[in-house]
Amino acid sequence: ASHFSGGINSYYLQIVIFIGINITLAVSLNLINGYTGQFSLGHAGFMAIGAYVSAYLSTEHSTAFFKAFGTNFFSIALLFIGVLIAGGLVASVAGLIVGVPSLRLKGDYLAIVTLGFGEIIRVLIQNTDAVGGPRGYSGIASYTTLFWTYSVAAITIYVVVSLVDSTYGRGFLTVRDDEVAAEAVGINTTRYKVTAFVLGAFFAGVAGGLYAHSTTYINPSGFDFQRSIEIVIMVILGGMGSTAGVTFAAILLTLL
Repeated sequence: ASHFSGGINSYYLQIVIFIGINITLAVSLNLINGYTGQFSLGHAGFMAIGAYVSAYLSTEHSTAFFKAFGTNFFSIALLFIGVLIAGGLVASVAGLIVGVPSLRLKGDYLAIVTLGFGEIIRVLIQNTDAVGGPRGYSGIASYTTLFWTYSVAAITIYVVVSLVDSTYGRGFLTVRDDEVAAEAVGINTTRYKVTAFVLGAFFAGVAGGLYAHSTTYINPSGFDFQRSIEIVIMVILGGMGSTAGVTFAAILLTLL
């Protein structure tokens, strides 16, 4: 019965969950790389922060939480939403830290800085014994379900599409198309770049939280440069700045 939980082979279930997580990662990176025209190679770093922060909170602090609220469906849901958002918020702070130096850099230079940042995060985690260091962090509760995964993916798509279609969101496209002209007509390009990094990092952090509570074991090596490249490929294959295309590319590449 446990093998065919809900009638789905656990291997296929894992893949379907990974598809949802990758959609969230790709669509959120598309806001930075596709819509705002920045070139970030550090998305796995934000994902790692979200994964570790949420896993640490749900593992180390759940006992006290359940003692206070009891162990039922609602308290688990509340705890899970809480740790996912916490992971996303810490990741968005990291996005802010990356976003600020990125204002002075463009293209290849920015790519190198974000790549370096992703690696710094990975190395820091690797040297943090509280979360298992190089041994990885195990014993994470298996909270991630299809419902949570695809709710997050849907929210990410909704937020990115609504944002870019809004009057405010036109600024992202303007920054991408011509930054000098955008500045000339009074658009605060700085704010748009930082917003893109912060929001993109937030959703990557939440995706990391889903990933951690799906695999129940995370290791720093799972968030390396290779992982960032995977997400970038989804964005490029799907067409920079096309949410539907990027979603499709995430599904296709994960299946492959």
